[in-house]
This record gives sequence, structure tokens and C-alpha cells, in this order.
Amino acid sequence: MTLNTFLIAIALAFIFEGLIPALFPNKWQAYVRRLAAEPVSAIRSVGFTVVALGCLLLWSVT
Repeated sequence: MTLNTFLIAIALAFIFEGLIPALFPNKWQAYVRRLAAEPVSAIRSVGFTVVALGCLLLWSVT
């Protein structure tokens, strides 16, 4: 992987992460409030699951 490919991946992540709060700020704010009320263990579980899925996807395409 070249530095250029890495920077493209980071740029796409920024774009996708910014789309929802930019297009739907009120809904995004309500979602963040609900997320803040969740137990830390549930948030951690979701985080590890997303990381695992990302690793599997990355492994499958390389």
C-alpha cells in the first residue's frame, strides 16, 4: 500500500463520517445523545465488532 492509497482511504473515511452530521444535524445530535446513554460495555462491543468486520473486509479484498 502506498502513502497515496492510505491518504485516499483516510479522505474517504472523513467524507463518509461527515455526511450524516452535515445533512441531518438534528437527527445526528439526537443519536449522539442516545448513544451517550448506552452502557460503555455495549459501545465497546459494537466498536470491536465494527473493527472485526473491517478487518475481514480488508482481508477479503487484498
